[in-house]
Amino acid sequence: MRFSLRQIKYFAATAELGQISRAAVELSVSQSAVTISIRELEEGLGYKLFSRQSRGMELTDTGRLFLTRAYAILAAVDNARNLPQQIAPVSGELILAATYTVMGYFLPDHLQRLSMLYPAIHIRMLELDRETIESGLLAQHYDMAMLLTSNVLNPDIQTETLFSSRRRLWVSAQHRFATKREVSFAEIAKEPFIMLTVDEAADSALRYWHEHGLEPSVALNTKSIEAVRSLVANDLGVAILSDMVYRPWSLEGKRIETIKTAENVPSMNVGLAWRADTIMSPAMQTIRQYFKQRYLDPQSQQSSAHR
Repeated sequence: MRFSLRQIKYFAATAELGQISRAAVELSVSQSAVTISIRELEEGLGYKLFSRQSRGMELTDTGRLFLTRAYAILAAVDNARNLPQQIAPVSGELILAATYTVMGYFLPDHLQRLSMLYPAIHIRMLELDRETIESGLLAQHYDMAMLLTSNVLNPDIQTETLFSSRRRLWVSAQHRFATKREVSFAEIAKEPFIMLTVDEAADSALRYWHEHGLEPSVALNTKSIEAVRSLVANDLGVAILSDMVYRPWSLEGKRIETIKTAENVPSMNVGLAWRADTIMSPAMQTIRQYFKQRYLDPQSQQSSAHR
């Protein structure tokens, strides 16, 4: 059994987007290239990954299992591609605080890489809310933090945004919006809205809703991203959340589609924070450099854009 990285990439994109045409646009290739790659991958594996439906491509049970393996392969390649150019023998301890969303959907993979690259740096992790993190940084209880930098307003906290995650509308695959290219806030306001409240998500959401002179019809407030995912997938409401926390499947294996909003929605910015007058230790400098090289280095950004 042999397959290529290109086949894995095309398969994962099609699984996430649900249509070969959308995957082709995302990958900047022809639809035939995606179709042929998936067919060759299925022939090489000896089993079907997709069930072809009128509305698009549905993963088979085996395909859903293979998708987890595909993500692991792509992550391993990503790790190798983005190793720091120099690995210095730095040691020390660092207390790193993080908010819930960042801890759950961003940090684990990086913590694993950092432990391999810098085994002599001991990172002590704390999951806290943004206000507690800010006061803790100012009181020097924590060295650094990883959080939503768009929520930080205190001028005594230095932030460095690493990337911006676009917010989109989430709907079930059966929803009347699922075939639309974009949806207006006026249309969304008529739908039951599942409001995420963790990490000040509700405050951020209400700000951009009010900017457009509208209110969401909130059916439920919840701190659980998985609850939002399941409720949306079961067609019990819609939500607007960032690509960072998006997964195409709920825990029940039901599909979630994402759609662009007609009006502007601010992105969710993720990055590092520390007390502004802090003199960084070697361990802090190393951690900062790791993330800067991964997300802010032009070559790294260029390679990421073609994955």
